[in-house]
Amino acid sequence: MFAVIKTGGKQYRVAANDLLKIEKLEANVGDIVEIGNVLAHGEGENVTFGAPFVDGALVTAEVVEQGKNRTVIAFKKRRRQNSRRKIGHRQLLTTVRISEILLGGAKPSKKAAAKPEAKAEAKAPEAKAEVAAEAKAEAAPKEAKAKKEAKAEAAPSEEAKAAPLFKAPKGEPDDLTIIKGIGPVAAKDLAEQGIVTFAQLAKLTDKDVAKIDEHMPFSADQIKDWREQAKELAKK
Repeated sequence: MFAVIKTGGKQYRVAANDLLKIEKLEANVGDIVEIGNVLAHGEGENVTFGAPFVDGALVTAEVVEQGKNRTVIAFKKRRRQNSRRKIGHRQLLTTVRISEILLGGAKPSKKAAAKPEAKAEAKAPEAKAEVAAEAKAEAAPKEAKAKKEAKAEAAPSEEAKAAPLFKAPKGEPDDLTIIKGIGPVAAKDLAEQGIVTFAQLAKLTDKDVAKIDEHMPFSADQIKDWREQAKELAKK
């Protein structure tokens, strides 16, 4: 006999003594767990389907192991925006061995183990609250000290970040949006880094181009094209 069960948002076709990895269940190794969401059961070609679940059907399983799945890496990159994000996820899994497939409201031969955590919480809620209060009181001065140190360390880095790449010359700035490829946003970004005139763009060295490419959302080819256009505009 087989059954189709639903657990952890997924469906599995199981039979007695099958070894199965499912999303984490709150149980210890050796415990018997009950899965009441039985979508279908049958033997051979005779299959009974539920709507959505079969009334009185139950599947019991023994917890064999609590573990984790392999790590899944999600990497996202935004082109020319200096934006990269890497996230790892490792799903918690429970390995179970199917014990019985019960129909018509039949009772399992082994009962599911009671959760010891719930009993412990019911016995000593006051003691748990006291321990939490003591831990919070001890952590408060350490947390304040850590915040103060982090703020002190962050101060110089913020100042360094605010410093522009180039020194803006005195006098009236040029309208950099005249250059093809430089819009209002790009002109503002360049001005924040000290580039405000055609002459500055025209005199950029390859080393300067590499510096801009590294610290700003512009490619080296873009900057070189702007440099050639700026040379012509600087002559006027």
